[in-house]
Amino acid sequence: MKLIQTEINKRVHCGSESWRLFHGRGHCFPGYEDLLIDWFQPVVLITLHCSRDDAWLEKLVTLLLSSLSGVKAIILQQRYLPNSPSRILFGELPEEVNAVEDGLKYRLRLNSAQNIGFFLDMAQGRRLIAGRTKGKKVLNLFSYSCSFSVAAIASGATQVVNMDMNRGALQLGRLNHQLNHLDLRKTSFLPLEVFRSFSRLRKLAPFDLIICDPPDMQGQNFQPQRDWPKLVQKLPRLLSPGGDLLFCLSSPNLSSHALQQLVSQSAHNAQLLKVYYSDDCFPEKNLDNGLNILHYRVD
Repeated sequence: MKLIQTEINKRVHCGSESWRLFHGRGHCFPGYEDLLIDWFQPVVLITLHCSRDDAWLEKLVTLLLSSLSGVKAIILQQRYLPNSPSRILFGELPEEVNAVEDGLKYRLRLNSAQNIGFFLDMAQGRRLIAGRTKGKKVLNLFSYSCSFSVAAIASGATQVVNMDMNRGALQLGRLNHQLNHLDLRKTSFLPLEVFRSFSRLRKLAPFDLIICDPPDMQGQNFQPQRDWPKLVQKLPRLLSPGGDLLFCLSSPNLSSHALQQLVSQSAHNAQLLKVYYSDDCFPEKNLDNGLNILHYRVD
């Protein structure tokens, strides 16, 4: 527990913002590769990818309560079990809980779904978008709960088109815009499958910036080896000259290097400007295994 305490102490004074308190999945902390701890004030979310006994969990709860002030609930998500069920280890879950990042709010679905509605490790991507979308038209593919769109509209984007086949996620995305008092006339939410909708996207084009953040693997709906080549070939055609393309990748099925090779072979007019990684709250022994954001300029 001492190692966990040390990591929490580094990040405990972060005000009302939401933070990853402990990131074991980066394989930088031997013996804790199964553990994630997130702070969505006033709720702590513990995610375990392997089973731990109740005595160990009780010690962790004691540590968290002594380290954090104002904790109302501690939830455990058991990712090692089918459907990743959750249970409350302490307190009572508030009716509404939001993630807070750079002053923006995002509604969470704690204790009800494997994906809670917000990915803390994508903060670097949202900040990158916030700094590049003023006055621009944006396409947000595989948009899920539309956090990129919230960051873009809040930073002055003129229009964002969000596309995801999950209607529930898009409804949550609409709520996220409303939570931040953003003009919904600047956004659209299309519950469509991306690969069947390129004719629709061509009519909406050109875009100044395209964000592409597909799932790692999603049954027949998305398979990396089959579908990434299609994205790399088709998306640059939807951009205005000099437009930006952000490929977000966090997959054991496709490395950043492999994706760069794919882009160089299939999109000759795309220039790689920079590869971004998650910040220091998400230490990775091998950066290629963590989140990679590839920023391309298409001429």
